[in-house]
Amino acid sequence: MRRSSSKSGVVLAPAAGVHDACQMIGRAQLGQDPHQRTVLGVLTENGQYRRACGQGTTTVRYFSGSENAFPPAGKKALSAFGVRVPPKQGFDIYMDEAEQGDRDSCSGREEMAFEEVCEVDSSTHKSDLHFLLDFSTVSPMLVDASLHPRSEDASDSGSDVINVTEYAEEIHQYLREAEVRHRPKAHYLRKQPDITEGMRAILVDWLVEVGEEYKLRTETLYLAVNFLDRFLSCMSVLRGKLQLVGTAAILLASKYEEIYPPEVDEFVYITDDTYTKRQLLRMEHLLLKVLAFDLTVPTTNQFLLQYLRRQEVCIRTENLAKYVAELSLLEADPFLKYLPSLIAAAAYCLANYTVNRHFWPETLAAFTGYSLSEIVPCLSELHKACLDMPHRPQQAIREKYKASKYMHVSLMEAPAVLSLQ
Repeated sequence: MRRSSSKSGVVLAPAAGVHDACQMIGRAQLGQDPHQRTVLGVLTENGQYRRACGQGTTTVRYFSGSENAFPPAGKKALSAFGVRVPPKQGFDIYMDEAEQGDRDSCSGREEMAFEEVCEVDSSTHKSDLHFLLDFSTVSPMLVDASLHPRSEDASDSGSDVINVTEYAEEIHQYLREAEVRHRPKAHYLRKQPDITEGMRAILVDWLVEVGEEYKLRTETLYLAVNFLDRFLSCMSVLRGKLQLVGTAAILLASKYEEIYPPEVDEFVYITDDTYTKRQLLRMEHLLLKVLAFDLTVPTTNQFLLQYLRRQEVCIRTENLAKYVAELSLLEADPFLKYLPSLIAAAAYCLANYTVNRHFWPETLAAFTGYSLSEIVPCLSELHKACLDMPHRPQQAIREKYKASKYMHVSLMEAPAVLSLQ
């Protein structure tokens, strides 16, 4: 993604290489010319669109309403990328039957029926997946910077509460036990009837953009992706509602982690009013029920911060480790099959080897119980992701770590070969 500043605000444009067509929609402002907004186009690579689920699934239908069929006032609907909406637009979510041993992970489903039936004009058109990547000065949330007592650089360094020296080992042991209880299913996308790996990557890339624009903590991003993956592990969602699930996930993560979370109206705004405030709050309610209100989950970021405090390295190595760890969020496969503590260890090893030509110190091996041989499979996957990153269409994470505050670590070239002998 590239950013261009102007008097009217910040415009986030799509990165080069995105094969989907982009839609430009203008928002009229009082006394000003309309500003151009960049919107990602419809995802059509999945030929299984709206395919009926097979046996073992239950369908709950949420009727949305006319707000998802009529374009907002002052905006022109682009029929080239739209699909014809039936007389009553539905909100389809399929609940997978829990496998043996997984019934406790997806609870509270029996009370999740909400219905709101509204007539919809079938002559209008709306994109299936409408990603807005524009934040301008008409944003409904205006926060005084003086309200924030901490600097932006220090916002993610205040996690020492999990690194208290006297309790570090006990805290680490608790997090290692908790990460097993709250992990998503490794290959859940294979059971999704209407969304693909590429759609999830675009959504996570967009969440990174949102986090950077609103200066959210890194932990907020990791929590949002965890909530998203755990929800999709239990529920089959149509592509038209994928962004709604992602928006509800980062809304929930912001409420949990941030001191000053963005307002609900702000999250509605960044979706270009594709969804209403009512829909977003109902999806948040559904998300909480499916997650059984288990929001305190260990993330890769938490483990990585522990390792970096336990075995200090230079600032460049620390920032590179954070960049490498964040790359694992983009790909559900293969990284969901690894525990967050192992991904953090692999990120530390790759960054340490890139800068210092050392892998895994003995102090961390004793602290975590991970030997280098156990880390190698995940390390190889992360190394491949780093080498492929410059050629991916999703560039938000790379652009984020190009900043001077991260010492431009995303521009560093990863070693072509890892000397693991």
